[in-house]
Amino acid sequence: MTHTLRLILGDQLNAHHSWYQTQDPGVLYVIAELHQETGYVRHHIQKLCAFFAAMAEFAKALGQAGHRVQHLTLDDTAPYPDLPALLRALIAQSGARRLEVQRPDEYRLLAQLTDMDLPVAISLVDSEHFLLPFEELDRHFQRGTAHRMEPFYRKMRKRYDLLMDKGAPLGGQWNFDKENRQALTPADFDRVPQPLCFANDVEAIRARLARHGVQSMGRLEGPLLWPVTRAQARELLAHFCRCALPAFGRYQDALSQQAPHSWSLFHARLSFALNSKMLHPMEVIRAAITAFETDETINLAQVEGFVRQILGWREYVRGIYWANMPGYDSLNHFDAHRPLPSWYWSGETRMACLRAAIGQSLEYAYAHHIQRLMVTGTFAMLIGAEPDQVDAWYLGVYIDAIEWVELPNTRGMSQYADGGLLASKPYAASGNYLNKMGDHCAQCPYDVKDKAGPNACPFNSLYWHFMARHDRELARNPRITMVYRGWDNRPESERQAILERGQWCLDNLERL
Repeated sequence: MTHTLRLILGDQLNAHHSWYQTQDPGVLYVIAELHQETGYVRHHIQKLCAFFAAMAEFAKALGQAGHRVQHLTLDDTAPYPDLPALLRALIAQSGARRLEVQRPDEYRLLAQLTDMDLPVAISLVDSEHFLLPFEELDRHFQRGTAHRMEPFYRKMRKRYDLLMDKGAPLGGQWNFDKENRQALTPADFDRVPQPLCFANDVEAIRARLARHGVQSMGRLEGPLLWPVTRAQARELLAHFCRCALPAFGRYQDALSQQAPHSWSLFHARLSFALNSKMLHPMEVIRAAITAFETDETINLAQVEGFVRQILGWREYVRGIYWANMPGYDSLNHFDAHRPLPSWYWSGETRMACLRAAIGQSLEYAYAHHIQRLMVTGTFAMLIGAEPDQVDAWYLGVYIDAIEWVELPNTRGMSQYADGGLLASKPYAASGNYLNKMGDHCAQCPYDVKDKAGPNACPFNSLYWHFMARHDRELARNPRITMVYRGWDNRPESERQAILERGQWCLDNLERL
């Protein structure tokens, strides 16, 4: 007899949750492929397949561990228009008197679950995943208030005593970011490791998606390379610590299309495993620190740069999200309304850096943080793209994109649409930054040194057009003031030519 239904969402694949520490034949675990989750944005085909495959594997593992599990596919859930309808049917079928749910990480799902009309009591429990408990978020983050990651990161380092020495940061400084901004040169190419890729068969899932008319983007040729089991996720973590961590920090901001394995470089590619909760963040952090302590080829700057992303940034953006939802998803500080160019869905642009970043995203459902922020994100901000479209693209195209992490990174960090709640300045950049950090410009038909000519790099004129459009506000920002001094010192004729080129680019985005 079933007395309790326990719902497992697709990003709650935490095998070490306290739910699973005991077996109760009266508890039925339900994990379901939901039509509502396939269509709220147009997802990458690899994202759909990865989540559905990981859910199936998790259900199998729970069953093998002795738990009662009901795994429902799209075939099973098709008769039900949404999650509440499915749950009402399952409660009626099972006779359960109670529904337990791990707190969702997305506001829309939390709102849906807490507003359901069900014949049984519903109980929310913690997902037991994040390092800052949900109940403590409002102590660190306040709605509508600007926050900064660095002081938060330092608090978390102290709290968990990570990379610390008697209360002080190991090595005498908190942050080695200045050492983590090197570009790759051909002499570095032989250090780039072969990426670990899996060969998961998802043909049955693809057929099911097609059968139900699920629309997707991107490409998937053959097996799925992403981890879909905890064992695979742990294997990928070990591979990163052994093969990529020794140079991760140094090259974490590097861009390249000439280096071998340029799509992965020295990056961990653990974000899908983390965001689906197959891996716990502290497990990942401790693995990296253990590697640093036992492998003399890994110095402090490499491991600190990685720990900062997990302990600092990942927890920080979650705090920003929950402090400002609902409503954060409608912020549009620059009143931007231009549609994204159609080539964001094809990669068919002449700009080498964007062609590479978008093409890679469509090929692998993945791009590293600088590609997302300083290439696709910066371009979208410079042209004044509608934040809703930018959010939908990022949320759909990346395998690790769940709204709690995507929204602050996109609407806050890359678009500055929150007006500075998350970041201290808009991350605008010209072609000079891309040329400094990458090797795309040498093979681009546009001239990265030119700002105003008919062959000038669009990033250059669009950068100055953006800065001129928003000069009244941005000139007061202490991190940007010097930029305007240089601009004001240019001859009027030069400034006008640059702005005219920028306007031409805005008027002809589809031709770029």
